[in-house]
Amino acid sequence: MKNEGQNIYSVFDEILSRETKESFLNQKAKVIWMTGLSGSGKTTLAKYLERKLQENGFFTKLLDGDNVRSGLNKGLGFSEDDRNENIRRIAEVSKLFMHGGIISINCFVSPTEHVRDLARQIIGEKDFVEVFINTPLEECEKRDVKGLYAKARSGEIKDFTGISAPFEAPKNPAIEVFTAGKSIEDAGDDFYHKLIPFITKEKQ
Repeated sequence: MKNEGQNIYSVFDEILSRETKESFLNQKAKVIWMTGLSGSGKTTLAKYLERKLQENGFFTKLLDGDNVRSGLNKGLGFSEDDRNENIRRIAEVSKLFMHGGIISINCFVSPTEHVRDLARQIIGEKDFVEVFINTPLEECEKRDVKGLYAKARSGEIKDFTGISAPFEAPKNPAIEVFTAGKSIEDAGDDFYHKLIPFITKEKQ
């Protein structure tokens, strides 16, 4: 009789492989990690990208603060430890999607190299596609429909990224998307075309 550890191993050993699922979906599963200031356009571009990828035969899952903090990370606050745990859980879930052959589109401020490296280490260097949504702070403040920047500047919101807390721009992102002065369509199409080489499975 096998012990419990052997049984667990045999079950996971028999699960269909990532490669099998990628072949079925005809795509390379990756984690697209979008970082940028609040108001930079991450979620807007992610939604545009999700639709464009779907139209072109790619299977994806979009994750952002709204859908993870309403369920998976509902009990977490905004302390440094909770923010790190938020990213850790997101990275672990993204990794599960990836091993299911799915392209995960993640849009989170994730303001420091440290927290992005935490996600990168969990997901794996070759599968972590870091995307910098490069939008100047002044432009983000102009788009501030929720009034968050104004509240941060008045002191109502503490430790707000870009105002009272630092944002460390990626030094060498896999993809950089500029949004200032561009329509959603122009920036989204630029993003899509830059991403395609990362997720296209070579024909056998």
